[in-house]
Amino acid sequence: MKKAIRKLISKLPIESLANPAPVVAVLPLEGVIGTSGRFSNAINISNLEEKIKSAFEVFNVKAVALAINSPGGSPVQSELIVMRIRELSAEKEIPVYAFAQDVAASGGYMLALAGEEIYAHQASIVGSIGVINSGFGYPAAIEKLGIERRVYTAGESKSLLDPFKPEVEKDVKMLKNLLKEIHDFFKTFVKEARGDRLKGVQKTVFSGQVWNGEEATKLGLIDGVGDMRSTMKEKLGDDVKFKYIKEEKSFIKGMLGMRAQNSSIADDVIKTLETRGEWGRFGL
Repeated sequence: MKKAIRKLISKLPIESLANPAPVVAVLPLEGVIGTSGRFSNAINISNLEEKIKSAFEVFNVKAVALAINSPGGSPVQSELIVMRIRELSAEKEIPVYAFAQDVAASGGYMLALAGEEIYAHQASIVGSIGVINSGFGYPAAIEKLGIERRVYTAGESKSLLDPFKPEVEKDVKMLKNLLKEIHDFFKTFVKEARGDRLKGVQKTVFSGQVWNGEEATKLGLIDGVGDMRSTMKEKLGDDVKFKYIKEEKSFIKGMLGMRAQNSSIADDVIKTLETRGEWGRFGL
């Protein structure tokens, strides 16, 4: 093995060994942010930790590029991922740049805030700085079917917004207050990351609305319209190389369809439907 490596190195031009081309480590962040199920992979700190570390350990890496394609999800997981990327960026003194692909919305946009600069395609969907909670109510349906709902709790708010019971005004108010607090956290996170680059009226920027790359640039949500390869070549030169950080999947686990612990098929189907709903909000 060592002989083969020496033989390979011996064939390289001396100048390439003395001055190796700069490398950009590309970290794909694709999918809904949250827990993973059998039928859908998700972005979370647990399954990204090793890949994030690997990105900053690539030989001669001069920058890390985040290739983001996410409609959002868990704000907690989004922040944990951002903070870990920022931590390693500061520790290794390697800059991070974020690139939105089809969509970087809600928690997906939060991921982009890990970058010193953010870019998007002109047709990318960017923004959705808001918080949403959605569901269904079935009290009339179970009444027609002659089904009796039995729920016993210790704690009056334990069955908050039970879909098989009529809405309670007190519970709805509690949920709205919670959503507002999370929204305030999101807004503060954006303000601290973008600072003076934010140009739009805050009421508009934080309304939950989405924009294309050009409009997002005008609002200061991103730094410009551009693709990853062209932008990084402008920054590091035409000889820059790109190293994609890929997920190492176990062949045996894939063949057996093994899924996360404590996850039932019913739970996974629900998660898959929710995932489709997240993408569907942006027409994807």
